[in-house]
Amino acid sequence: MKKIKQILDKFLEVLCMIVVAVLVIDVLWQVFTRFILPKPSSWTEELAIFLLIWVALLGSAVALGRGAHLGIDYFVHKLPYKSRIKTELFVFAVIALFSLLVMVIGGINLVSETLRLNQTSPALNLKIGYVYIAVPLSGVFLVLYSVIGFIERLNSVQQGENQ
Repeated sequence: MKKIKQILDKFLEVLCMIVVAVLVIDVLWQVFTRFILPKPSSWTEELAIFLLIWVALLGSAVALGRGAHLGIDYFVHKLPYKSRIKTELFVFAVIALFSLLVMVIGGINLVSETLRLNQTSPALNLKIGYVYIAVPLSGVFLVLYSVIGFIERLNSVQQGENQ
């Protein structure tokens, strides 16, 4: 399980770094064409929005994998050990369920519907369905990280009982 998580971590972190690097280059090009060249680039703003969508959604999976997801850690860490583990198990189960139902299944429906309707972006003439692929893809990663976190918490409970 640990090896799978390490591979997943590395893949997502590299993917996020690439998307952020392209985003930075895109925004720098946008600034350069707006203030240095006589004609601003027409497609850079749209690309920046699409890249920001991708990095935000994939970054949420990276954050969950690192245990840095949105939560009220202050109160959870004040709970007794068993209550804290039960709370964390509940949270991982809710995240997995939400990610599966809303992001994966709903995201696949969103992507297929926008591709079926042949919606395209105005500046890049890119099919919007390709941009929306970030939703089910990040949902899959969130489900995987939730399951891994859930199993890790269960293992820590079992190890605690064996000691």
